[in-house]
Amino acid sequence: MAPVGGVSTFEAAALARRKALSGGSGPGALLRNARVAGIACFACLGGLLYGYNQGVFSGVLTMNSFKEHMGDYIEDQNADSLAWNSSKQGWLVSILELGAWLGTMYSGFLAEILSRKYAILVNVGIFIIGVIIQCTAVVGVGHNAILGGRFVTGMGVGSLSMIVPMYNAEIAPPEVRGALVGLQQLSITLGIMISFWIDYGTNFIGGTGRSQKEAAWLLPLALQLAPAVLLGVGMVFMPFSPRWLVHHNRESEARSVLAKLRGLPQDHDLIELEFAEIKAQSLFEKKSLAENFPHLQDLSAWSTFKLQFVAIGSLFTSRGMFKRVIIATLTMFFQQWTGINAVLYYAPTIFGGLGLNSTSVSLLATGVVGIVMFIATIPAVMYVDSWGRKPTLVVGAIGMALCHFIIAAIVGSFSDDWPNHQGAGWAAVVMVWLFVIHFGYSWGPCAWIVVAEVWPISNRPYGIALGASSNWMNNFIVGQVTPDMLKHLKYGTYIFFGLLTTLGAAFIYFYFPETKGLSLEEMDILFGSVGVAEREKERWREVHAEVGLTELLARAGVYTESGEHVSEVEKEKPIISDTKHDEVKV
Repeated sequence: MAPVGGVSTFEAAALARRKALSGGSGPGALLRNARVAGIACFACLGGLLYGYNQGVFSGVLTMNSFKEHMGDYIEDQNADSLAWNSSKQGWLVSILELGAWLGTMYSGFLAEILSRKYAILVNVGIFIIGVIIQCTAVVGVGHNAILGGRFVTGMGVGSLSMIVPMYNAEIAPPEVRGALVGLQQLSITLGIMISFWIDYGTNFIGGTGRSQKEAAWLLPLALQLAPAVLLGVGMVFMPFSPRWLVHHNRESEARSVLAKLRGLPQDHDLIELEFAEIKAQSLFEKKSLAENFPHLQDLSAWSTFKLQFVAIGSLFTSRGMFKRVIIATLTMFFQQWTGINAVLYYAPTIFGGLGLNSTSVSLLATGVVGIVMFIATIPAVMYVDSWGRKPTLVVGAIGMALCHFIIAAIVGSFSDDWPNHQGAGWAAVVMVWLFVIHFGYSWGPCAWIVVAEVWPISNRPYGIALGASSNWMNNFIVGQVTPDMLKHLKYGTYIFFGLLTTLGAAFIYFYFPETKGLSLEEMDILFGSVGVAEREKERWREVHAEVGLTELLARAGVYTESGEHVSEVEKEKPIISDTKHDEVKV
């Protein structure tokens, strides 16, 4: 069923029937689907690894024992400060994002050829290899080990960041799918928060000066292995995605897996309905592939590999699609250039530049960043559908820009004499915390929602991949240039990020249309590609009839051949339900 926008009469009938059989959504639905919720929470260890990796290195960079292994990446190994060469420090941090960009490029291919389950296992293996390589940095001069290890680790987390939400969405029933997929964003922020506080604790191993032990930085890096190994071992016992099984013509196995996930017999009406919907989605994708890319429809490994790039290239061929490309790529561009990952990757360094000269105090302030970001994400996951995308993004961007400008004013006024202006320094720290809050409820989750929902169904996987590619590449650039910016621009760094964030607010306000509650047909009119959704609608009618879903709903008494959606409560009173403007999350 179409997961975004308004619903047709047929979809409303299917939704009504599903609700009648499943008991609706809400906390009760999570309890009824405890097995699925448990599997999804377990799979979200992949998001935890992603978040942990984003946060852990910021603290490690400040540790003296780590700097002693970095050779010429430190400007003077004999000086007490052990100051970084800013450009080389940028490479140590940003190389992870370059690997993650590569990971997003192969993730769709791997997930389709091997299955979602085995693709997660492969990427866990890649991640573990990367962590082990990083830990070998303890032997001699280790910057090469860190560079190589973080690149390989980045490949793993980048791919997992795409595949885990896909797996969760495909095993979850519609009534809890939004909540379970939203767990990914929460697990990322949880991983960031945990990493910041582990850094704070291990920083004291052997003292905070030149006597600091190697375990202070080895332990937080090596601890990544624990959830990774747990995820890898556990995934062996997890089920395949029913949707992937159907798509690869393993229908009897798919029905069996689906029944076990729901805890119902295979002939239960709810299993019949959901299985028919899965078959319809798979058949729709195959028909779309046959129409748009007939030379790549054999589902071979080579065709699947080529399909990703050919399909992404096709998004640039019409004006309506190109407008969506601009929305997706620039939204991700502005998300990264708010400076959020400059804060996450270099928070202790930033706080040190705001007058918190003690490494332990800087790490403590960094720990608070993790807490406030995690808390700020929760209301966004719960209420963004009622707030709307556009106002949430605009308000968040304005809030972040104001924080940047206030920090710039404080740093420009007092940075030459922090000891006598400690109150001003802490005011700047509070502005950083407030900046993270504004990001947490707005651009953090909303940017990904926008990138997912602006595309027609047949183009959505490739559109999301394009948006993710923009995200990681800009992430890489931000990580690379931030140390040099902090060193040479100083308070100008915050003015720069503030101006770009203001441009992001203007882009959303003047160019981005509100997409909340729009049907796919309305989305086409909005982006100037009229007819795409109408063709897809006709294809859906054919598919629904072919897999028997139309007959199934008619037999249940909730849909008639004339297109009427019959109420479950009043089956005697046929009504045409126009839900064109109602947003239903399925």
